[in-house]
Amino acid sequence: MLFWNGSKWTTIASGSNGQKLIFCNGIPSWGGCPPLVATLEVTSILATEATAGGHIIDNGGASIMTHGVCWNTSGNPTLADSHTSQGLSPVFFNSLLTGLTAQTTYYIKAYATNIHGTGYGNKVIFNTLAAPSFTCGITTITDYDNNSYNTVQIGTQCWMRENLNIGDMINGSSGQTDNGTIEKYCYDDDPLNCYTYGGLIQWNEMMQYGTTPGIQGICPTGWHLPSDVEWCMMTTFIDAAVYCNSIGSSGTDAGGSMKEMGVAHWMSSNVGATNSSGFTGLPGAYRNADWGYSGNAYGYFWSSSQTGSAAYERSLFNFDALLYRGAGEKINGYSVRCVKNN
Repeated sequence: MLFWNGSKWTTIASGSNGQKLIFCNGIPSWGGCPPLVATLEVTSILATEATAGGHIIDNGGASIMTHGVCWNTSGNPTLADSHTSQGLSPVFFNSLLTGLTAQTTYYIKAYATNIHGTGYGNKVIFNTLAAPSFTCGITTITDYDNNSYNTVQIGTQCWMRENLNIGDMINGSSGQTDNGTIEKYCYDDDPLNCYTYGGLIQWNEMMQYGTTPGIQGICPTGWHLPSDVEWCMMTTFIDAAVYCNSIGSSGTDAGGSMKEMGVAHWMSSNVGATNSSGFTGLPGAYRNADWGYSGNAYGYFWSSSQTGSAAYERSLFNFDALLYRGAGEKINGYSVRCVKNN
């Protein structure tokens, strides 16, 4: 059939029986229109995320199936670009845009989709902020579970000052598996112990089933799991007498320099503990291969370096001030610390 669009006659296909011809922004359509949407101003702009939203002015005569915001850095965002998808919609909505790059110009449009198509709002432009500065020993870091950790500078390295506590607690009689969920043990299967001492993680779970020394694993973005070499760098900075190539104890007081002082957490008498390094080592205990737990006289810390079928670890004990280097079975649950990327 023909219709007059205001300047010329245009041909459109005929509709089905009972359909009405309507005009969507001057364009003929049988039965209904895509939603009419307006894009709202962007708020809560940070370095890597922002909040944007939209206003569904008209649903086009049909239910909204999905809505959200799409964005890119080139100028005309569509659903082919990064976008949120939020299902059924209120008249006004907000979306959290994540994974953005600091100090970058972004273009966004709100959108909504019904059975007749997708309607886009007006284009809005915004700039992300500069990434916040980081000062080791002052700035805290946050993991995927939104837990915060203090940091400490030791030599040229920046370490977490607390044991990592991330993931869902499982019973000590179960193994941690590659199931898409980070899992942890808590000493004596008591979740309160994880808040104090951090979680106990099996080596493969910690590594997220990779094998490369120094990978990110379960550490926050910008941080990684210390290799055996990086543990050596840290411990020899604390105590030059530490010998990194043997199994067993070495040095004179590296362990004492790394242990939290006192007996609030360590079993008495916590020999030689000064915490002069600021590492603040805790007796996180461990979950052993027989599914049992040790007591709070021990602190075992994984490295991301393998040795045969085992992996290197460092351990602290309440009964002396020495540091121990061992080879732990990967099914053991040990404490985890992370190191900042260079």
